[in-house]
Amino acid sequence: MSADADPIAASAARRPPRGARHRVERMRERGAYDRAQVHAVLDAGFIGHVSFAHGTQPFVIPMLYARDGERLLLHGSVASRLINALAEGIECCVAVTHLDGLVLARSHFHHSVNYRSAVLFGRAVAVTDPAEKAAALTRFVDALLPGRSGDSRPPDAAELAATTVLSMEITDASAKVRAGGAKDNREDLALPHWAGVVPLSLVAGTPLPSDDLVGAPVLPDYLRRRA
Repeated sequence: MSADADPIAASAARRPPRGARHRVERMRERGAYDRAQVHAVLDAGFIGHVSFAHGTQPFVIPMLYARDGERLLLHGSVASRLINALAEGIECCVAVTHLDGLVLARSHFHHSVNYRSAVLFGRAVAVTDPAEKAAALTRFVDALLPGRSGDSRPPDAAELAATTVLSMEITDASAKVRAGGAKDNREDLALPHWAGVVPLSLVAGTPLPSDDLVGAPVLPDYLRRRA
């Protein structure tokens, strides 16, 4: 079988050199560096944890994000000290994780979780062009719920001025995935303990209309599909 036909072998062939900041060292067989796999993890979510150092103080901030090609869009208030620090173009790292299941083994040691994760490195810079900022905020809204931007008012000049939009080119990235059941020791298989996976997922509930809706608007198709 060729490396291209074997996802694990193909991923190993693309493994970054030792010492690269995005190289997966623990459980290397779970690492992937193909951008399509990284994009899949990013596109499945919309909250990431952004880490950076401001002076000697490290910070980690949970933020909404939207992927736009090979860049990640972030946004926050112009009054935010930390957002402004990021906008200076300092190095930052973003982590996105989806928890897919609890893995219950017969021994404490082999309990685990199934997950999909991505870690990105790059520099975030401020988007200053008003038209580009407005387009980025539209992308944010549709990343949360496809079709929503056309069913809501775009930002006005004051709202644009109050918002900092950051664009982070994805310089280095890796994905890491764990799937499957428990990996018990052979000598533990006869123990009388339940083992297996408890699946976990994020599920949209029934939409709750605002009390101040005018009239009785019909539930939009994009929201009906989501729910």
